[in-house]
Amino acid sequence: MDDYILNDHNKEEFPPAHTAEHLLNQTMIRLFGCGRSFNAHVERKKSKMSFRMDRKPDRKEEKLIETRMNELIAEDLPVTFEFVTRDNLPEGITLDRLPDDASETIRLVRIGDYDVCPCIGKHVRSTAQIGRFELLGTNWDEQEHSFRVRFKIV
Repeated sequence: MDDYILNDHNKEEFPPAHTAEHLLNQTMIRLFGCGRSFNAHVERKKSKMSFRMDRKPDRKEEKLIETRMNELIAEDLPVTFEFVTRDNLPEGITLDRLPDDASETIRLVRIGDYDVCPCIGKHVRSTAQIGRFELLGTNWDEQEHSFRVRFKIV
């Protein structure tokens, strides 16, 4: 494999929770048509992610988030990496969240056929290694149209 020079990374992620972050982003996109989270604090003990949404999900939909996440984990989807150049990105991949000085070579993280996004963090090898996704609670900010999901990986 070629050695690529990528960006310095200033975080030491907990791989199961960080991989779950990717799954939750895509789950929210698919269930609610929102974008990826605009604010995330993903840690070993508990995590929170915030999404801009048109409306607050109801209790059934909140339960569906947890159910879908655990189904994806149980599917044991492979987590793979691919290196591409900025001018060779697959359709739908944006670099708007990368720092201005991001390298020309971009590492894409794929979780089965479910999610793909640029990321240089640490991940598990397959979703079954994540554990169980436990929804701890949610908050809705009506003024900001912000939906925060609090969770932990058990």
